[in-house]
Amino acid sequence: RTPAGMAMMFRHKQFNWNYFTEEVPTLRNRKLYWPRGKGLGGSSAINGMVYVRGDARDFDHWRDLGNPGWGWDNVLPYFKRSEANDRGADAFHAADGPMAVSDPVVIHPAIRAFIAAADQCGIRTLGDVNAGDQDGAGLLQFTIRNGVRETSYDAFLRPVRDRRNLVIKTGASVNRVLFDGRDATGVEIVEDGRTVQTSARREVVLCAGALSSPHLLMLSGIGNGAMLAQHGIPVLADRPGVGQNLQDHFSARVQARATPAASYNRHLLGLRKYWQGARYVLRKKGYLTLGSSVAAAFVKSSDAVEYPDLELSFRPYTYTHLPSGKVMVDPFDAVSASVYRVRPKSRGEILLRSPDPAQPPAFHPNYLSDPEDIAATISGLRTLRKIMATAPLAAGLRGETVPGADLTTDAQLTDYMEREGHCAFHPAGTCKMGSDPLAVVDARLRVIGVERLRVIDASIMPVVTSGNTNAPAIMIGEKGADMIRQDRVAARELTAVAA
Repeated sequence: RTPAGMAMMFRHKQFNWNYFTEEVPTLRNRKLYWPRGKGLGGSSAINGMVYVRGDARDFDHWRDLGNPGWGWDNVLPYFKRSEANDRGADAFHAADGPMAVSDPVVIHPAIRAFIAAADQCGIRTLGDVNAGDQDGAGLLQFTIRNGVRETSYDAFLRPVRDRRNLVIKTGASVNRVLFDGRDATGVEIVEDGRTVQTSARREVVLCAGALSSPHLLMLSGIGNGAMLAQHGIPVLADRPGVGQNLQDHFSARVQARATPAASYNRHLLGLRKYWQGARYVLRKKGYLTLGSSVAAAFVKSSDAVEYPDLELSFRPYTYTHLPSGKVMVDPFDAVSASVYRVRPKSRGEILLRSPDPAQPPAFHPNYLSDPEDIAATISGLRTLRKIMATAPLAAGLRGETVPGADLTTDAQLTDYMEREGHCAFHPAGTCKMGSDPLAVVDARLRVIGVERLRVIDASIMPVVTSGNTNAPAIMIGEKGADMIRQDRVAARELTAVAA
């Protein structure tokens, strides 16, 4: 739970599903690694802990797509309800919620230099990137409490785990949702090698995330009818949108050598790393307390865009992913930054690979399949280079190494993205909310075509939010919980089921 320990979780066999996409034609047929949390707290137990809500206009767009109750004014109270922000309470934040939201414990001088250089480039400095208007550069906040990672389990479940109406099962996997006619009546799980059926008195709620919630719907007979029939799954509800509308943030990296004062790589190597370890153990201070990126700039890729569609994240350190899956800090002074289009036009899909629940589905992200995403990402790379070439940040840098200063044309940068680009691990949208033919849930998060079944996670996003997706996923959970209470359905009479 040490924040810097996220490097150890990146390919952890026990706590990570270690998914891979199918070959991506637009990325030289590469298969990209997709980590997914496997422990209590899901992906909040392995992520970079960055807390970014998104822009207010993201949620107003959701509302305008035909989802009443999902505008910024509607969702802001749910963002506030979940957080204990160490900045205190104000119009945009609360201080008494269950989940810690904190500022970085230590702010490296290069972080200040990045924000100042962005300001010199005409990108205003933001005091709060989570107040609805993201246009600008500023410090990020984290789901970290007193120097320790705080997962959604830590915040919401651990404090109430002794309640009599709560049962937490680990080492159990869900096969499918059970139905009586069109009414969801429970779930079938595998526990200790046995198949067990568990009944629901009122509703079944899926919160398995953008990769697994659509998979569970398919296994339960809800999805593209023709595809389900091909796998011998009886069709309960023909919903062609299940698994469609897949969106993710494609990431391209810029890296530069730096002076010792502009990077903290050397502080995580050799004898210095033991000093950092001691600072962390004794006082919860130092670089081991930080999340993945401490600062970011949100900018527009062109004047044709209504509001920022790019996130430029900056880090005064660099690392390498070894073939073994281990993540190692580089043994030289360097900084890194990344750019991704926060509202990509490219759309992918998740397809059923097998009727066997133990077999993951096929993930087809289709990164950069829309030319607009290519042009926007190139614009972001050039903006990053401009910031890194501007004082005061430029004084601490000693030359770009990735993608390399000699790559300047659109064609060269596109080639680099196809060869080296990865993702920011923010899949969303595969059970989209709405009323159009591809909608899977309605504005109350009820699965269309059946009864007593909801999906409440990042898969319901009609359009992915402008930034990291953990904070909006938690907001969706808060709002979904209220909907369950407000729509309280009549209880069913339970009957014994055979295991």
